[in-house]
Amino acid sequence: MSLFPWQRPSGRSAPCARMPFAESPRKSRRAQGALLRVSVVALLMFAGHAFAASGAIEPLPFQDHAQEVRFQNLTKQLRCMVCQNENLADSNADLARDLRLEVFQLMQQGKSDAEIKQYLVDRYSDFVLYDPPLKPGTWLLWFGPLAILLAGGAVVTVAIRRRNRGNGAIDDDKPADGRQAGNAPADMGDDW
Repeated sequence: MSLFPWQRPSGRSAPCARMPFAESPRKSRRAQGALLRVSVVALLMFAGHAFAASGAIEPLPFQDHAQEVRFQNLTKQLRCMVCQNENLADSNADLARDLRLEVFQLMQQGKSDAEIKQYLVDRYSDFVLYDPPLKPGTWLLWFGPLAILLAGGAVVTVAIRRRNRGNGAIDDDKPADGRQAGNAPADMGDDW
C-alpha cells in the first residue's frame, strides 16, 4: 500500500511523480506568483506600521543643547501614566506625548525642574515620579515588598516547624535509631 498518491505500491516513487499541487509548471508558477504578491503586500503593511510607530517622538525646538539634556533627564524621571513601567522619554503613548509637550512648554516658561515635577504631582499624584518621596502616603510603596517578603518567610518557617514537630515525635518504647525492641528494622515510611 502506498503512503502517498504519487508513490508506487512497491514504495518507490514514480519517475514522473510530482507533488499533487504542482501538477503542471504553469499552475505552480501561478501559485508562486500569488504567494509572492501576498508576501509583498503583507511586508508593506507591517513596514508601514513600523515607520508610523518610529515617528512617535517628534523633535522639539530647543534653545540649546543644555536645555535638551535637561528635558531628557526630566522626562526620564517621570512615569508614563498609561504604560506605568516606562518613563515619559521612552513611551509612545498619546498621553506621554502630551505630557512631554507640556513639560517642554513649562520649561519654555522658565519653570525649574522641581516646579515642573510639583505641577505633575498635583495633577497625577506621586505615582508620576519614578522616585517617589518617603512620606506616610508612600510607606506601603516603599516598605510593602519587604513586608510581603517577611510575611512569606514567616509562613514558610511556621510550616517547616509544624512538619518537623509532627514527624519528630518519638515513642518511649522505640530506640532513637528507629529500630523496634526486637532489633528488627522499623518501617520508616520510605518506599524507595
